[in-house]
Amino acid sequence: MEEQTKTRLDLPWPPSVNSYWKPWRGRMVLSPKGRAYRSEAQAACRGVLGVGAARLSVILVARPPDQRRRDLDNLAKAVLDGMNGVLYDDDSQIDNLFIKRGPTTPGGQVEVTLWPER
Repeated sequence: MEEQTKTRLDLPWPPSVNSYWKPWRGRMVLSPKGRAYRSEAQAACRGVLGVGAARLSVILVARPPDQRRRDLDNLAKAVLDGMNGVLYDDDSQIDNLFIKRGPTTPGGQVEVTLWPER
């Protein structure tokens, strides 16, 4: 069986969903915090081997900055959008997504592992 090529990187902790978006002229747009996070995440992805247009599996290990309660499902949107156009063409390519909570890490961090489905 052929070994799948996996890409692994660490991304910064994203802003909360409540501060990632803001209303503007009757629709929701990225807030300044959301735009800053997306730029930071994309910068962290540059130089990492991307997968282009392949169907993907992704594992996110959320290492929160503190012990506060957080919903893991709210974490995925900002992180996946932050990799759009750099590691893959669009997050609609993701067929399998796994999210798990890791240990508390100063400043917070999201460990990302992704690989193309074959």
